[in-house]
Amino acid sequence: MTLEEKIGRILAGRSLTLGTAESCTGGLIAGRITNAAGSSEYFEGGFVTYSNRVKTLFLGVPEETIETRGAVSAATAVAMARGAGERLGVDLAVAVTGIAGPGGGTPDKPVGTVFIGLAAGGETYVREYHFSGTRRKIRRQTSEKALEFVLDYLEGRVCRT
Repeated sequence: MTLEEKIGRILAGRSLTLGTAESCTGGLIAGRITNAAGSSEYFEGGFVTYSNRVKTLFLGVPEETIETRGAVSAATAVAMARGAGERLGVDLAVAVTGIAGPGGGTPDKPVGTVFIGLAAGGETYVREYHFSGTRRKIRRQTSEKALEFVLDYLEGRVCRT
């Protein structure tokens, strides 16, 4: 059973819904979720918010957060997840923002820096990763860790930080 199928079974079994907000993965997470048969039972939809303007416009990420913390930051990932959850009216929302490369990195945030936010049960959570490899590999690793984050939450392995 794939990770997506396992998540789907749990969501469906608990009558929970899921939504996504993606930047660096460009819809890869939503695509993986909808590859599972029956995903329409629990997956409401997602946003691909590649630009800062669209993060603010569609997810309500405060411009100040992007200006002071950066588009690739824990604060932005959390705001994206919260915004997706509210706008989609879902029980859980997962969001990713990062630098997939090959350009765009800085000394403080090199290529491969990724933040994954999760909004669920009125709480928000965030994880930070530093991946390496090609753009394709970083995007794939990000989607995998985002789905693992959702599964960890559903199986009670996530603590508020």
